[in-house]
Amino acid sequence: MALVAGVDSSTQSCKVVIRDADTGRLVRAGRAAHPPGTEVDPEHWWHAFRAASDAAGGLDDVAAVSVAGQQHGLICLDDSGRVVRNALLWNDTRSAAAATELVDELGAQVWARLVGLVPVAAITVAKLRWLATHEPDSVARTAGVCLPHDWLTWRLRGGSDPATLITDRSDASGTGYFDSRSGEYRYDLIEHAMGRSDLVLPKVLGPSDSISTASGRCLGAGAGDNAAARMGLAVGTDVIVSPGTSGMASAVVGDRPADPTGTVAGFADAVDGYLALVCTLNAARVLDATARLLGVDLRRLGELALSARPGSEGVVMVPYLDGERTPDLPDATGALHGLTHSSMTPANIARAAVEGMLCGVAAGVDALAAQGISTNEVHLIGGAAALPAVRDIASTIFSVPVRVPAAGEYVADGAARQAAWALRGGDMPPVWPECAVPAAWYDAETVTAVRDRFRSAAAKYVRR
Repeated sequence: MALVAGVDSSTQSCKVVIRDADTGRLVRAGRAAHPPGTEVDPEHWWHAFRAASDAAGGLDDVAAVSVAGQQHGLICLDDSGRVVRNALLWNDTRSAAAATELVDELGAQVWARLVGLVPVAAITVAKLRWLATHEPDSVARTAGVCLPHDWLTWRLRGGSDPATLITDRSDASGTGYFDSRSGEYRYDLIEHAMGRSDLVLPKVLGPSDSISTASGRCLGAGAGDNAAARMGLAVGTDVIVSPGTSGMASAVVGDRPADPTGTVAGFADAVDGYLALVCTLNAARVLDATARLLGVDLRRLGELALSARPGSEGVVMVPYLDGERTPDLPDATGALHGLTHSSMTPANIARAAVEGMLCGVAAGVDALAAQGISTNEVHLIGGAAALPAVRDIASTIFSVPVRVPAAGEYVADGAARQAAWALRGGDMPPVWPECAVPAAWYDAETVTAVRDRFRSAAAKYVRR
């Protein structure tokens, strides 16, 4: 029996699953927390990975490992492989003005045509411009640039030379300087963003390619978290909605989207296709913040939400607590609308938080549909999907059936499946029976007017 390990190095934690490469049977698992913040020393990720691996019983008997991770962040390395400055994560919005500059300089249509997306604060190329503007000394010391999953894979390899960095097309496609159609980096866009193009960038491996560690263990190319989740779920071309740290809606498409509005980004998937993806900045953490406000835990928040009537008696939460990515409002703040003496209750505020979070992600599904992508049903995953209130209320927000797979570590499972693929070579391994768990359906008889009220409240926000 060969064992493989899949790693999910997410914004909030590191999860490690160890599975049988042939059957997919879960052998053991572990997790460890990451520190909070939008600027993090990557060494914390290494410590969390080691702690999660130890909690999973270690990797001594594991034949192959693949790492999936949070996308878009910026890690700068000097020529000796030392980190130049703390990593800027995807949810660090200080690069919002830099993104606007880049779009104004080249035009949104040019960006969408060249790399499939229009820069916003989250995208790596915008962080490069911010760095060049605000920290020229850091730029001068930088020899190589990589993403979180690249860095952790490199550390697993025992890396010290930036020239040995590797990545995959799914994660590279979220940088804003990789053309997923040609499979080549756009060094001209890096030059435009930061005034130099002599950076060492990770080698882009194919989805079943691998390298070896000094001990002979196989390391897969890894993947961005959204692409890995699709591998873990194996839902084909269906729409996935994930209210995790961010809110995400995605679907596999035959050709890369080129949406000049920037709403739908065209990424690569972890196989050989493309992902149409919409991402919001605010999702599960909205519920955490609301629970703190009401002085309850998440379980009680859900109970309060379900005790209120659909529509929260007119209370609407626009949950832009960290600014927003879609729509592109990095400096926005959240708000409660429709409060009256009778409607201002803990139950209505709790439900409005869930409804507002889901409305933000549902707008992403609408954007996919506007691109001609079929949305006959959605698969609801992510951290918040574990809450009964989120599952139940989702059926009153989306106008299509909501399918809720059994709870699982889909990103880590996808990485493990890729590790098995790298270990065996050849065709992608079939869906593991243990991971193909039947899903529950949530199909509301009527869709409430919540979406219309949310659109009206959100329309008050205008990018200035």
